[in-house]
Amino acid sequence: MKIWQTLLNLILPPRCIKCGKILSVKNGLCAECFSKITFISEPMCHHCGIPFNDAVNIKFNTVQYCGKCLQKKKFLFELQRSAFIYNDESKDLILDLKFRDKTAAAEILANLLYTAGSDIWKEQPDILMPVPIHHKRLMQRRYNQSALLCRYLVHKTGIDADYTSLQRCRNTIPQVQLSGAARRNNLKHAFTAVKPQNIRGKKIVLIDDVATTGSTLNECAKVLHKAGAAAIYSLTLARTQK
Repeated sequence: MKIWQTLLNLILPPRCIKCGKILSVKNGLCAECFSKITFISEPMCHHCGIPFNDAVNIKFNTVQYCGKCLQKKKFLFELQRSAFIYNDESKDLILDLKFRDKTAAAEILANLLYTAGSDIWKEQPDILMPVPIHHKRLMQRRYNQSALLCRYLVHKTGIDADYTSLQRCRNTIPQVQLSGAARRNNLKHAFTAVKPQNIRGKKIVLIDDVATTGSTLNECAKVLHKAGAAAIYSLTLARTQK
């Protein structure tokens, strides 16, 4: 197997998924591109995963919460985690996977997701569930990028995936064209639980590419809670940071 992999690497050498530079090993990103990505790590809010930019008076290896989470009394998610910040340096990783057919990058990106979800895996979730896209958009794009990430995470975690119990029942306007309240209104009644028996009592990890306002993930979580999910976790490749 190693011989065939060596021969394959000679014919089709591994390349950086961001800049295309040839790599000596299949680790996904060259050192230069890796250094430009703002990966999320401690210190961060234990609940929502937002990094604390000002590390003054922040104690490492302690459970701490951001001001927004401290004020909330009820959460849709038990934990929320993302691998990196969505900005000018990282956005092409998302756009290439989502719109430019660079699906070969999904395995590398799923490895980043696996690392980012370390706190979630400790909770022993039952199901991985990608955020669904409408069947019309699926026919146009030919794949759901979140489902691709989910497929590789199954192999990394050993947790089963459910691709059908949560469905998108309305072909909504792309969220990128909207903002704020318009995003939330756009997604009302956009998702449905078609197999609630597969959801009831389960601890579910919602998988998506990027969290911006959180409207899509929140709407999915509401539907899953209504269907009887025991706990819901959010895991995305990227998140915006205001």
